[in-house]
Amino acid sequence: MTQRPVLVVLFDGVQSLDVTGPVEVFAGASRIGGTSPSGDPTGPGCYPIRTASLDGGPVRCHSGLRLLPDTSLARAVADGPPHTLLVPGGEGTRRPDPALVDWLRRHAPRAERLVSVCTGGLLLAEAGLLDGHRATTHWVACDHLARCYPKVDVDPDPIFVRDGRLSTSAGVTAGIDLALALVEEDLGREAALTVARHLVVFLRRPGNQAQFSAQLAAQTARREPLRDLQAWITEHPGGDLSVEALAARARLSPRHFARAFLAETGTTPGRYVDRVRLEHARRLLEESTDGVQEVARASGYGTPEAMRRAFVKALGTAPADYRRRFHAPVN
Repeated sequence: MTQRPVLVVLFDGVQSLDVTGPVEVFAGASRIGGTSPSGDPTGPGCYPIRTASLDGGPVRCHSGLRLLPDTSLARAVADGPPHTLLVPGGEGTRRPDPALVDWLRRHAPRAERLVSVCTGGLLLAEAGLLDGHRATTHWVACDHLARCYPKVDVDPDPIFVRDGRLSTSAGVTAGIDLALALVEEDLGREAALTVARHLVVFLRRPGNQAQFSAQLAAQTARREPLRDLQAWITEHPGGDLSVEALAARARLSPRHFARAFLAETGTTPGRYVDRVRLEHARRLLEESTDGVQEVARASGYGTPEAMRRAFVKALGTAPADYRRRFHAPVN
């Protein structure tokens, strides 16, 4: 039976959900097993899980909860590296223990798969393990990651990023999404779906799902006319959302409107409209039985081909393929 040992790094100030969320996914998958990509059955016990701190002693989460590790980091790798090394985030990543960073620098490259959850990516970056790689982290820390570690290609939008053997995820629950994606890769979709059902979560969020909806990704405009216009755009994705039409609704000249919208929301009107339409189309493909042509029209694309181009550019997949993977079955 193929085993994929998982080692979870613990430290003072760790975020408890960054630990327990992925652990519950791997533990659930380990109970049921599945089928590897080669078609070989993988039985129960396929994810032996251990937690370890530097000295093997208990750690205190930043919520105050205490966690008791299974062992020390040194003993955990004495017989060889784990298949998956998981580094959670939390307040403890702000001023990391140099000894922990040094351990990661020496031992993390030996793991077959290196995974960070939330600000755990900051620990990997401090150890130089993200240099030259595309990565993400909690939206609050993305600017810090990009500023302090310029060799890292920071993508602030996705809930998780896969770059070869390296996987990084956004805040807290995104670690569950990433763990489910890894289980699906290892054991097949049915195993991942079974785990998701037990945890009462949807196996529907791809890695390139945005950390925020269009409304949250952009800043809320300070002035009421622009704030109201943002809400109106979201409610009318199929309408005329050209700069000229939006400017007229805001009672501003097109040039003044474009400048004001960018200054107050941090994005251009065109980018905001693109995001709203993509989000609306994705929701219809996931939740409705409308045909692709109806979805394209309702989302403001006009034609299925225009929607296909937008999906391929933003998500790397066509609308029909997106629906096959993420449509929620109607009971």
